[in-house]
Amino acid sequence: MQKRRIDLIENWIFKHQDKDEWFPAEIPGCVHTDLFNNKLIDDPFYRTNEKKLQWIDKVNWEYLTKFHITTDILNRRHHRFVFEGLDTYADVYLNGEKILKADNMFRKWTVDLQEILKNKNVLKVIFKSPVIEDVPKYDALEYHLPAINDQSDVGELGDKRISVFARKAPYHYGWDWGPRFVTMGIWRPVYLVSWDDAIIESVHFNQLKVTEKEAKLEVAIEINSDRKQTTYLKISEKSEDFISYYEAIELEKGNQVIAVRFEIKNPKLWWCNGLGEPYLYLFITELYNETDLIDKNTTSIGLRSLKVIREKDEKGRSFYFELNGKPVFAKGANYIPNDSFVPRVTHSKYEYIIRSAVDANMNMLRVWGGGIYENDLFYDLCDQYGIMIWQDFMFSCSMYPGDDAFLANVHQEINDNVKRLRNHASIAIWCGNNENDMIWNMDTELGWKNQFDSKIADKLWADYRKVFYKILPEILNELDPQRFYWPSSPLAGYDKHASYTTTSGDMHYWGVWHGKEPFEKYNIHLARFMSEYGFQSFPEFASVKKYTLSDDWDIDSEVMIAHQRSEIGNQLIKMYMNWDYHLPKNFTDMLYLVQVLQAEGMKIGMEAHRRAKPYCMGSLYWQINDCWPVASWSSIDYYGRWKALHYFAQKAFAPVLISPTLDNDIFRVFLISDLLKPIKCQNQLKLIDFNGNVIWESEYNIKIDANNNFKIFECSQRELLKEKLRNQVFLYCSCSEKEKVFSENCFYFDKIKNLDLPKPEVTVDVTENSNGYLINILSKSLAKNLCLNLEDYDVFFSDNYFDLFPYKKIQITCVTKSEIKNFREKLKIISVYDTYH
Repeated sequence: MQKRRIDLIENWIFKHQDKDEWFPAEIPGCVHTDLFNNKLIDDPFYRTNEKKLQWIDKVNWEYLTKFHITTDILNRRHHRFVFEGLDTYADVYLNGEKILKADNMFRKWTVDLQEILKNKNVLKVIFKSPVIEDVPKYDALEYHLPAINDQSDVGELGDKRISVFARKAPYHYGWDWGPRFVTMGIWRPVYLVSWDDAIIESVHFNQLKVTEKEAKLEVAIEINSDRKQTTYLKISEKSEDFISYYEAIELEKGNQVIAVRFEIKNPKLWWCNGLGEPYLYLFITELYNETDLIDKNTTSIGLRSLKVIREKDEKGRSFYFELNGKPVFAKGANYIPNDSFVPRVTHSKYEYIIRSAVDANMNMLRVWGGGIYENDLFYDLCDQYGIMIWQDFMFSCSMYPGDDAFLANVHQEINDNVKRLRNHASIAIWCGNNENDMIWNMDTELGWKNQFDSKIADKLWADYRKVFYKILPEILNELDPQRFYWPSSPLAGYDKHASYTTTSGDMHYWGVWHGKEPFEKYNIHLARFMSEYGFQSFPEFASVKKYTLSDDWDIDSEVMIAHQRSEIGNQLIKMYMNWDYHLPKNFTDMLYLVQVLQAEGMKIGMEAHRRAKPYCMGSLYWQINDCWPVASWSSIDYYGRWKALHYFAQKAFAPVLISPTLDNDIFRVFLISDLLKPIKCQNQLKLIDFNGNVIWESEYNIKIDANNNFKIFECSQRELLKEKLRNQVFLYCSCSEKEKVFSENCFYFDKIKNLDLPKPEVTVDVTENSNGYLINILSKSLAKNLCLNLEDYDVFFSDNYFDLFPYKKIQITCVTKSEIKNFREKLKIISVYDTYH
């Protein structure tokens, strides 16, 4: 008989351990959302409610359910409880008997049992406060482990940064873009599995060699058998309707791994977004006895060769991803959890973020090491849409204990998650941690190694190496030997520390923002792979209104500061704003203009990285999403609204980009193609004044080779402008093929605040269609960063924050599920000109 699974997600209740009243609970879930759903606390994200809710993590919580199983299931020979996620310190009782003591949010906990199980059962989980559990560990150490983003002061713990002791999502303790909500609860599914003869524990499709002509696979099937027996193993592919393997196999009692090899001729390959179809095979692994199906496993596989290439060259050592033999410029962003309370992230929210990445021409996301190993659904969607994943392990901006118990816990955590995720085509690289190596080894007083005496420093570094140079690579070498491992990000090389001058490895460049350097420095600080860089902005006004009152509408108000977790955030925003723009006249204009500031500045970085191809082969900005409504570096706010940055990324990451730049009075235009085939295109350059008069133009045809980058125009700024005033003209650039426009771009020769912008004369014509509205826009003069919004409605514009060129008609699609009466009257338009006039 086939194994049976019973999901235990119904009829849960919870309570404060020291109180008697029980309340309904949602599983998967967490205590904060359960309290909120039962109206026992106010919305944690509203105004300054975060401060009022810090008591929640300082008490224990009990969860309980009663469930019934039928006699035929009870009579099966084997039963196992599976807890896919317990957050974090938990004691589990079945029918009054303790069956599990858990201490790691990231592990899958399993308990094999038999006698305790009955027809009628009571399952209880007691979650212990991470604060009560870990403060004594902090107090017991003679030194304090660094954890620079742990907001212990918000949690009323003073300087006791305890996040390093719990194997729990680091961002739950706060970050410079996130609140402090130290959650507890059953955050992933819990279920009972019952079987008789044998069970498939795991299946790994190890891709030994993949080319266009042939894919050689070794499938490792881990089987647990309750006795020595003869069974039959079948591996088939559903959509292609072929059987790869069918044989009788002899099983011994206990766990064993059966290795099967087979080949697929002329396979359909998996490609990342922009380069081809992310084709997926669906393999079914089945185990039979002589008469019945015992167990089966279904695994989605993308066949591809995906490598990290690090070859010596005249400048250092390369760092790029090679997919199916083709060098790939990685375009994308860093990704954090979509909510402070992960269990409430819906399927549609996951799909929306991944789809938004695809729509912005991204091909990679970096799952950052201060969050979680994401849910299976996230990786399934990345497989489906062709998004490669840079996967950090969950260690970030901290140093960690090195005792045997902690290391054993980490060992099992890594083992569990590598096994769970290794079949995903999307995972391109495993990375040990985020910035631990970099911060430890800084030469300044900020470097952690300089804050300890040599004996303690040596111990902490030895503990670090145990995890990232021993445990992790050893497990990966055993469980997933084909993928590349990188001990930390950023890093110049294996055991070589990163800096802004290294010519190998990856870089987190924060000279812009933390270093207070101008955006133009993006043109100078170029690495082989830019894995972090960023600049902040606020959400738009429609989002801000969801968590504030009108009295809060000032960026320096108590509530807005509570939703700005970078201590220097508003100060830096104002400083950069003063450099390039006139300060806006009111709060809503400030929200708009800060988004423009972020997008225009980040555009410089994104385009500089692409122009540096093939020296630089990756541009992942910080960050694509938010976990709550906040001022942050994100390009999509918590409510899903695209900021100006996301619209700019869509253009800067286009498969073909035309990019103008000015360097020491020399003006150049570059054409960059990521396509895998050559194209013939028409290029147009026009020097235009703000009223639409063409002063100079040049048109010519060019063939650009596959996956190439080259300069198409160069002259001095003086020669180009001649007698024209730099604050009254701009250069328009376009690259097209017949009617298809690959890329449009423009260049301004002075800071925006110095431009002599005329008042835009914009006309708007709106027509309704099946999905929403078509908006035709025309202006007689330049409208800089024209923004459309309907702040009281959830709508999506196909383009926004764009420069509307004189007499160039643009059609924008507005998608909405709402019926909006008098749409044209409600449609608001703003440009840079309007913020200071």
